Amino acid sequence: MAFVGGIRERMAERTVRPYRFVLLAAALGTSIGLGLALARGSKAPAAQPPPQLEAQVTWPAGSKPAPPLRLRDQNGAPFSLRALRGRPVLVTFLDSHCRSACPVEGRVLRDVLDRLSATRAVLAVVSVDPWADTRLSARAFGAKAGWKSRWHWLLGNERTLARVWTAYHIAVKRTPGDVLHSTALYVVDTRGDLRAGFLFPFAATSVVRTVQALERG
Repeated sequence: MAFVGGIRERMAERTVRPYRFVLLAAALGTSIGLGLALARGSKAPAAQPPPQLEAQVTWPAGSKPAPPLRLRDQNGAPFSLRALRGRPVLVTFLDSHCRSACPVEGRVLRDVLDRLSATRAVLAVVSVDPWADTRLSARAFGAKAGWKSRWHWLLGNERTLARVWTAYHIAVKRTPGDVLHSTALYVVDTRGDLRAGFLFPFAATSVVRTVQALERG
């Protein structure tokens, strides 16, 4: 598919390790292919035109409920995606010990959170490293990235997190000294539906405009 191929080319230009790209491209290609099929197979409500969303994949309102998230965050507090109805939620997947793509995405997300400070948007990070991520390492990552507030790093054991990865089409592979994983960001609207999906690298401006468009819509 030309659309997916274009994304893979852009990702390949910015990926340092070829073997990492092969894994992520394959995983994300599957995810995006599924997303496109869902988007094409759904019809938006006719009551009003849908908002213009700047993302690689979008879904009409009410067509795809976000998979549930019920985990504990970096402070040990219970987190539930359902409890955040009425607020837009950004869901992404990171490794607090990563030294390559994750810190870069972390800085982009800092800009996103800063620009959305006037909104009620919340960032939910699902760990992809249950073998090493801890509350302390998650808090350290957030501090280094410059996240000021309204973020949760969701932790759990491998079995629990694997169910979330599968539900969100995130590929995770543990290798000696590293964890390879898909890099994607989902936007969940105030009703708890998936509305947009971004592949990293993405621009903070595009994510911010998408959240703002959903709030207006």
